[in-house]
Amino acid sequence: MEQPELKNIRNIGIIAHIDAGKTTTSERILFYTGKSHRLGEVDDGEATMDWMVQEQERGITITAAVTTCYWQDRQINIIDTPGHVDFTAEVERSLRVLDGAVVIFCAVSGVEPQSETVWHQADRYHVPRLAYINKLDRVGADFFGVVEEIRQKLGANPLVLQLPIGQESELEGVIDLLAMKELRWEVQDAGQTIHESDVDPSRLHLAREYRQKTLDQLSRVPDPALADRITELYLEGAEIPLELARQAVRRGTLERTFVPVLCGASLRNLGVQPLLDAVVDYLPAPDEVPAPEGYHVKKEKKVQVPARRDGPPLGLVYKIQTDREAGNLSYVRVYSGEFRDGVAVYNVAKRKRERINRLLRMHANRSEPLASVGAGDVAVVVGFKLAQTGDTIGSDQFPVLLGEMHFPEPVISIAIEPRTLSERTKLESALHQLEREDPTFTVKENEETGQLIIAGMGELHLDVLVTRVIDDYKVQAKVGAPQVSYRESVSTAAAHAERYHKVLAGKENSAMLTIKVERLARGTGNRFQSLVAPPTLPQELVDAVKRGVLAAFGSGIMYGYPVIDVGVILSGAEYNQSTSTPLAFEAAAALGFDAACRKAGPVLLEPIMRVDILVPQEFLGEVLGSLSARKTEITGIDSKPGVENIHAHVPLAHMFGYSTALRSATQGRATFTMEFSHFAPRMDFTAP
Repeated sequence: MEQPELKNIRNIGIIAHIDAGKTTTSERILFYTGKSHRLGEVDDGEATMDWMVQEQERGITITAAVTTCYWQDRQINIIDTPGHVDFTAEVERSLRVLDGAVVIFCAVSGVEPQSETVWHQADRYHVPRLAYINKLDRVGADFFGVVEEIRQKLGANPLVLQLPIGQESELEGVIDLLAMKELRWEVQDAGQTIHESDVDPSRLHLAREYRQKTLDQLSRVPDPALADRITELYLEGAEIPLELARQAVRRGTLERTFVPVLCGASLRNLGVQPLLDAVVDYLPAPDEVPAPEGYHVKKEKKVQVPARRDGPPLGLVYKIQTDREAGNLSYVRVYSGEFRDGVAVYNVAKRKRERINRLLRMHANRSEPLASVGAGDVAVVVGFKLAQTGDTIGSDQFPVLLGEMHFPEPVISIAIEPRTLSERTKLESALHQLEREDPTFTVKENEETGQLIIAGMGELHLDVLVTRVIDDYKVQAKVGAPQVSYRESVSTAAAHAERYHKVLAGKENSAMLTIKVERLARGTGNRFQSLVAPPTLPQELVDAVKRGVLAAFGSGIMYGYPVIDVGVILSGAEYNQSTSTPLAFEAAAALGFDAACRKAGPVLLEPIMRVDILVPQEFLGEVLGSLSARKTEITGIDSKPGVENIHAHVPLAHMFGYSTALRSATQGRATFTMEFSHFAPRMDFTAP
């Protein structure tokens, strides 16, 4: 298959809050672009993009499926991402490799908590966006209310390109404000035929009012020539050519000056084709986004990586998935050059060479072979044994590390053990494979009990992973009750001088060093710094101290939980040429770190969750009362038609079982979402 030109590729993600209609919209896109010949429904468990058994059973998206389709001779690589906060890593790693995104909002619920989360994630990666207001056929749909929420809650500048014709059960179609035409979809052929007509006189006043607002925004695009031309035509009362208006929308979208807003009802097959047109017309090609920055390992400096087919090969592994027949599938976004089937590539992060056994173009869980994949495209590599999420692949002539991805810390853990001792190895193998796939999932062995402890982002996250262990890997396992994953830190600064001396195998090992620890701002992470350098202390011993400190971070101070937000400084050391060994300095560093931390006022930190609850007004008092018993800090309450939206911070330890309690208190009518916010000292903790 011939590779498409860069200008003809669109790498887009479909992101939103859970149940906003992402997967349904994806299914319609596949149908209208000819990738599937029937409409798969999430509610029937037959959605193409939700191919995992668990996704079909639970009716939610868990993994970021990827597929390729074609519209107007453009290749669109679509990544359909989860909306549930427990699977935020899937959204995060997808955003890292996207050029543009379609953010779907429910016309009834509006801007929901996870919508805000993914919006700010997209801000961090500077991803241009389109907004699509879905479910306008539902009772309580409010198009203009959602547009205002996008403005108020997200701080965005919505550019309304369409208005709905009718609302709720009377939804007929949409008005295209740039073309000033009404669009309606044929029911008989699942919306494949679109009927176009002039705007009805009864709607003309509203359409003209919003068109004027849209043109006013277009006259301020960050392109003086375009802005002046539109302003000139507007003031003259002349017709603004459709192509000129679309150029202005494209420019403003790419510069993230505004967010084009479209609307529809995907389940009723209304509005999807204009959304595809907007993806092609307004979202960027790979060479229209800023070139990513990488770190050149040999030159030790930052370099730009422009999207060029004739450049050095460079790509980012953004996802690892296991296939029982093919082995590890490495999802790669290619930023520069070209990768060919059957050739060896250089893993810059691991500093090892690996071979591409096969290149595949994925269509959810189906695939087609590729001979090569070039800059700007996305493909799957079969054959990598060492690659992990976030690794850069390329050549040793151009060893550049692309930027790292940010993943939140796991906050909840459970013990897991095999039902029979003989399955222990099989269980460990399955868990470590899942750990490679999911950066927010960790596995470790409790040194005292020998139990395997798995940690993740929430109860649903761990439930899904345990189900995969049992169903996919055929390991009979039993799990304990969920436990909070605490952290440890220090409250002040302290220093400690550690002297180490031991005779091992007849050889004397000695070290003397001074370590200082200090508290860093919450969320900063850990830091190691050495004020001692060669020739005072050989570099191999400085490196040994660093290894000892980094290992000690994971071992805890008082209670064995990982240490966070601590700065460590090696401020002094004594070196004896005959007895100073890396082993001695590594051991001294671990002991010195532990002693210094104990002097620095160690504190136990617990995860505080950001909780958003939508509750009918008549149950507000009861819900607030139950929250106060859970040591909740209410940060705000927003009133919406018929419901109250409570924003709160709650310690995770007090949220176990809350789902059942909320349902019983509100007759099943309230819903809540919960995501990690920050770590804070736990005041009532006593040492075990």
